[in-house]
Amino acid sequence: MRVLLIGSGGREHALAWKIAASPLLTKLYAAPGNPGIGHEAELVTLDIADHAAVARFCTEKNIDLVVVGPEGPLVAGIADDLRAANIRVFGPSRAAARLEGSKGFTKDLCAKYDIPTAAYGRFGDMASARAYVEKMGAPIVIKADGLAAGKGVTVAMTLAEALAALDACFDGSFGQAGAEVVVEEFLTGEEASFFCLCDGATALPFGTAQDHKRLSDGDIGPNTGGMGAYSPAPVMTPEIIDRTMREIVEPTMRGMAELGAPFSGVLFAGLMISGEGPKLIEYNTRFGDPECQVLMMRLKDDLLVLLNASADGQLAHTSVRWRDEAALTVVMAARGYPGTPEKGSVIRGLEEAAGDGVEIFHAGTAINSGALIANGGRVLDVTAVGDTVGEAQRRAYATLDQIDWPQGFCRRDIGWQAVAREQAR
Repeated sequence: MRVLLIGSGGREHALAWKIAASPLLTKLYAAPGNPGIGHEAELVTLDIADHAAVARFCTEKNIDLVVVGPEGPLVAGIADDLRAANIRVFGPSRAAARLEGSKGFTKDLCAKYDIPTAAYGRFGDMASARAYVEKMGAPIVIKADGLAAGKGVTVAMTLAEALAALDACFDGSFGQAGAEVVVEEFLTGEEASFFCLCDGATALPFGTAQDHKRLSDGDIGPNTGGMGAYSPAPVMTPEIIDRTMREIVEPTMRGMAELGAPFSGVLFAGLMISGEGPKLIEYNTRFGDPECQVLMMRLKDDLLVLLNASADGQLAHTSVRWRDEAALTVVMAARGYPGTPEKGSVIRGLEEAAGDGVEIFHAGTAINSGALIANGGRVLDVTAVGDTVGEAQRRAYATLDQIDWPQGFCRRDIGWQAVAREQAR
């Protein structure tokens, strides 16, 4: 098979690494990719916002499957345009990608189909949003309705924080994404990430993980795109997984089909788990980043077989096998992240640091005059497997400490909840 992978982050490097291991693969292209992905695929210069150009490339290169990594192209309808050109795609349509592209759309779907989630309000102006926030009080959650690169959500612990978050949305800090705002009840419990591969009719459970969104140790500081993750998530017991499928995923699949937008691709449910069971925080319509990295490390099966089954509507006849080991990834970020990261610093020692059972995925790197440099906020994902989360954690940090990059930083407590559980046994 000839495959085109779209994207340039750590998620896409992990996907490229796993796809490249498939016996089905004859050629892997990536657009635009990054230096790490370049070890697994041929990098091509394509404007992925120009769907016609992507379709022409696929036709010229006889591409059998396009795998879309990031959410932006999906929300923009790249899957629709490629399918219209008779090109097979792994990823949802524009209409189905509204589950991520509009938080208000998803909340309304939950209300219609009795899917457990936080109470909410939708607002298109500051006055009505402010009145609702003042009525509800803090803590409360403020979300820009559209895509905001992981930065449009504020968990406001005070009324002042909530009002400042509303100001940021309506003042244009998030562009058109903040033109409408969703205000949600503050949920308590333990967060977890749950993934399903979908083909429009069938949702196949595809692993669990726990992400660390806050910038600093102890889960403090601003929200980020994710500072690390581990898999599996102990809080996702078989009972919780069963309830998540019955109460959240399956009603969503039915609802989207009834709306004429059957969902195919990856359905990523961000959950809050409490004594009441699972509640949906939000949906993403692609693999999580950095959750994808730990899932790919644990996946025993051929990823390309699974992606094909999703694209062809064959998931009802498919199963997934996982390694018994845990996996953990630590994000190394550039100084200044999640604000304005410092770019251009040189990174050394990756070859010496890498070892058996450890992969260093590139998230925001580039080559300048032959040197590897930081070219983004989240730059490297140091990912390890181990018999326990604690062992994977030790191996990841031991590898990370060998990397020569003084301008980088990381959290030092990724996986702390799972490690605490292990130590309490």
